[in-house]
Amino acid sequence: MAGGGTFTSDQQVGHTTSDAQVVPTTQRTRVTYIQAAGVASGGVILKSGGAAGTNIAEFLFDVDGLSVYVPGSGILFDEGVYVDLTNTPGVTILYT
Repeated sequence: MAGGGTFTSDQQVGHTTSDAQVVPTTQRTRVTYIQAAGVASGGVILKSGGAAGTNIAEFLFDVDGLSVYVPGSGILFDEGVYVDLTNTPGVTILYT
């Protein structure tokens, strides 16, 4: 891989500082990485199907923050990704 070459990736990045639909409900996607700022009693819930949708993943953390690399093909969301934040100033997700 040394010397350059052509590399491609379909990874995309979404960031929000409040509860939000990060990936549209019309889009099937896989989350491959989640990062959130550390605060006491922080939490991130990722849902498929909007704010009233199905909880797919829930992460609770403290002042050390959150940094999760999801191995393999990532976490599947059939109807977009909605992010529900608790006591954290923001979250960043990488998805395909």
